[in-house]
Amino acid sequence: MTPHSLTLDRVSYRLADGRALFSDLSFSFEPVATGLVGANGAGKSVLARLLAGRLTPDSGQVRGSGRVFLLPTPGYPPAGTVGELAGVGRELAALARIEAGSVDEADFACIGDRWDLRERLLQRWQALGLPDDLDPLHPATRLSGGQAMQVALSGAWTSGAGWLILDEPSNHLDTHHRQQLYAQLQQWRGGLLAISHDRELLGHMQQIVELEARGLHRYGGAWQHYADTRAAEREAAIAQLDHARAQHRQQQRSAREQHQRQQQRQARGNRDAKQANQAPILLGRQKQRAEATHARAQQVQAERLQASSEQLRAAASAVHVAPELALFAVEGERSSARLLQAQDLLLPHGCGVPLQLDIRRGQRIAVVGDNGTGKSTLLRVLAGQLPARAGHVQRHAPLALLDQQLLGMSGERSILDTVQAANPTADPGELRTRLALLGLDAQRIQRPAASLSDGERVKGALASVLYAAPAPQLLLLDEPGNALDLSALQALEELLAAWPGALVMVSHDHHLLQALQPTQVLHVRSDGWQWRDAL
Repeated sequence: MTPHSLTLDRVSYRLADGRALFSDLSFSFEPVATGLVGANGAGKSVLARLLAGRLTPDSGQVRGSGRVFLLPTPGYPPAGTVGELAGVGRELAALARIEAGSVDEADFACIGDRWDLRERLLQRWQALGLPDDLDPLHPATRLSGGQAMQVALSGAWTSGAGWLILDEPSNHLDTHHRQQLYAQLQQWRGGLLAISHDRELLGHMQQIVELEARGLHRYGGAWQHYADTRAAEREAAIAQLDHARAQHRQQQRSAREQHQRQQQRQARGNRDAKQANQAPILLGRQKQRAEATHARAQQVQAERLQASSEQLRAAASAVHVAPELALFAVEGERSSARLLQAQDLLLPHGCGVPLQLDIRRGQRIAVVGDNGTGKSTLLRVLAGQLPARAGHVQRHAPLALLDQQLLGMSGERSILDTVQAANPTADPGELRTRLALLGLDAQRIQRPAASLSDGERVKGALASVLYAAPAPQLLLLDEPGNALDLSALQALEELLAAWPGALVMVSHDHHLLQALQPTQVLHVRSDGWQWRDAL
């Protein structure tokens, strides 16, 4: 059965702190493959929960028929059991109770006709190459980020839902499993809404919908059509802004020239009045007429100036300027050419072959490989956060790790407090300015980090790493683009291209890896380490 559309009918929603996120929002999502994009903090994940019935709007209605399966972005490390991560914890628990003798109608209603749910999940996990001993009752913390996403997606494909809403479904997936995901998305015949900043995934969508302050706007076609259309819209908006600026400057010049001419006429009038042999009453009437004429001219000029000012503001608001990711670290004391050395390094998890590693100034290493081979573990061992099983690491310069857990960017602590703690002697005003260039305004940087979007926390974590004292000369980046919006991703790519220090980055995003311009590629395999000169 073809799923029906999901419709927002004048929906309004306020966040817990009272801020209005949506107001009188109306839109219809047709049951075709749709990519949802928008800036971090725009409310994409909240919108997904409203559409899935996980949240209730303050006013308005969400209409649709059939079951909607929501795959939220799994936290890392994932919580709960493997079955709960797959989104079928309730069903598996009901099935276990029935097998133990339960006759509760609620348990049977929960299962429906999916009596083979456990077997289907295990078959899919085996096909994905997940561990053979993986059990739905096992804790999900044993999984890597990519394995956790594969388990979560397996719940979507076996859900039997008419609509799938997937929030960043390609996060943490390696290249092989990303291609597998894209193929599954193309085979899906139900309704599909994918919240993503993965440009390759968006290229497989039938249409793109953008969420911004003005509401939801539909762009027919996939990613490239959206990108071309937005570029054309931006060029047109910039041209309109330039025209409005020119018109406003012209009105300002006209106002100044009119004022100067009036002053000159008034000066001449005063001189003529002194020399003229006229009755005072006639001179007074002439002065009144001149003042009235001047007042009317001033009023007309003021109205024109006000109109041009309003046109300028409207034109400026139509130009969406991408936030500048100004994250260049302050130059610190130069260290030796060798920044880090690892000898006979054996990881506690993943690849079981010793690694020899010598990182020198100017190196840019891309770390690639399948999920579960130990890429994230390698970075944590190099940073000193995890002990190696064997071998040792020598660090000769300050380094910083931005990992998938965004350590320090959670709970009640604000971004500003975290960045200030990383560099206690820095001027707070300067830090506020740098955070503002990230698109983090004065209110966001002072709110608890837990209340911010994933992308906003990533930006804050980047700032705390790169503005630290002493300034790092080696960056270890673990999937740094996972939660960034499209404009911030492009800015991050520019940062990586211009970063003067050494880099080691784990990523499955081919666009981001190309922007890194790696000098070497380290391919991590379960049976060893392979060095390459190119991606």
